[in-house]
Amino acid sequence: MSSHHLKRLMLLRHAKSDWHGDVTDHERPLSGRGHRDAPLIGRWMVENSAVPDLILTSTALRARQTCIWVCQELGEKAPTPRLEPKLYAASATEMLTVINQVPETATSVLVISHLPGIQNLAMRLASVDSDEDAVVDLATHYPTAGLTVLSHAGEWAELDGRDAEVTDFVVRRA
Repeated sequence: MSSHHLKRLMLLRHAKSDWHGDVTDHERPLSGRGHRDAPLIGRWMVENSAVPDLILTSTALRARQTCIWVCQELGEKAPTPRLEPKLYAASATEMLTVINQVPETATSVLVISHLPGIQNLAMRLASVDSDEDAVVDLATHYPTAGLTVLSHAGEWAELDGRDAEVTDFVVRRA
């Protein structure tokens, strides 16, 4: 398995949002804490040479705002994010369907979405080679702005159960 064929998949739960009685779930904005935490994930990507070349984000406001903060930290390396309506209120299977359609030219992909789908997908993809502590952490509690980093040796179209190695589960708090 030569390393240059490895692809990286990063599954990010949006940062903390506010509950306003007067807006729909789709239009809930980030809270103050969400605005402070989201950039830290982008910074982690820069510091760990994990900059995505494709970003797919849920259309929900809290996911889009999370995406803006991450991209601000990535700076000129940031790809133009792709809004993906199918990632809003998506199950793990629906998210995987979107990821399975990613072009093979993309080697590092960031997906910004929601619970419970994002956590269920991370657990579904985690192979036996995964970092045990990281898998226990993400299975136990997948907080806002939590990021699962996985590496995958095959094609996006074939990605499914136990096909990806969890290398990191990142939680950063401002």
